[in-house]
Amino acid sequence: MKELLYIDCCLRGEESRTAQVGKAFLEALAPQKFRVTVLNPEKEELRPLAGKFFFDRQDLLAEGKLDHPRFRYAHQFAEADVVVFAAPLWDLSFPAYLKIYVENVSVDGITFGCNAQGIYGKCKGEHLIFLTTRGGFYEGTPAEQGSRYLEALKDFFGFGAYTCIAGDGLDADGTEPAVILAEACQKARELARSL
Repeated sequence: MKELLYIDCCLRGEESRTAQVGKAFLEALAPQKFRVTVLNPEKEELRPLAGKFFFDRQDLLAEGKLDHPRFRYAHQFAEADVVVFAAPLWDLSFPAYLKIYVENVSVDGITFGCNAQGIYGKCKGEHLIFLTTRGGFYEGTPAEQGSRYLEALKDFFGFGAYTCIAGDGLDADGTEPAVILAEACQKARELARSL
């Protein structure tokens, strides 16, 4: 059975349109194929890497204590076969909790490594997925930084593939939000069934 790690950064909870896309994805997964772990960074013991929290981490790394409980999120991330980030567009990117999560799982020796040839990913993940919704039309524009950042992490962490499913234009004049959301949910279902 494969491990799927679902990182829920939908700050509006059940009211979130991104959460609806995520729900469609999760419901379409083959239960006999995936063991799903849902993690909400807002509810975890994660903080930005700053001050004592940062220096304590650096000390553990210098001592080679990669098995310390502090790195449990990095180990969990590195061992997942599929990682799904569910987060809405937020200030042209995604909510800060997702960045805090990424900071905490970016651990040299666990999720990535470095040698004379450069940085290489150590995660066993086959697929990194980003499910998102956006009020305007951002797909493929320089203004949208969330998907671009996460796609770059695919290589940094060593994932085999990256897919972004976005419901764009949900708040734009002249659009049909229900249709856009339904299309994004359908794409999410199709992706889940293809895994």
